[in-house]
Amino acid sequence: MSEQVMAIVMNVLPLVAIVAVFYFMLIRPQQKKQKAINNMLANLKVGDRVKSIGGIYGRITAIKDDTVTMEVGPGKVELVFERRAIGSVEDSPVENEMKD
Repeated sequence: MSEQVMAIVMNVLPLVAIVAVFYFMLIRPQQKKQKAINNMLANLKVGDRVKSIGGIYGRITAIKDDTVTMEVGPGKVELVFERRAIGSVEDSPVENEMKD
């Protein structure tokens, strides 16, 4: 009977190892990345310099629930985005930004 148990364990062990590898190499890093994105989106505030997921740079002028209003370009055109369309908060100004 113990030989049968050992045979079953030896057959199941590789499957458990594969699941563990997938978890630690694919699922867990993706969960960490999503948590960081959600944290960034939750901490947006008026005046932040941001980049949309489409590559548009601007400054946040208003935030309402799930929408963000950004002013863009030298004409200070206002664009409205969904909050989740913000890709990143920029720490430094864009090099080619025109000065007022």
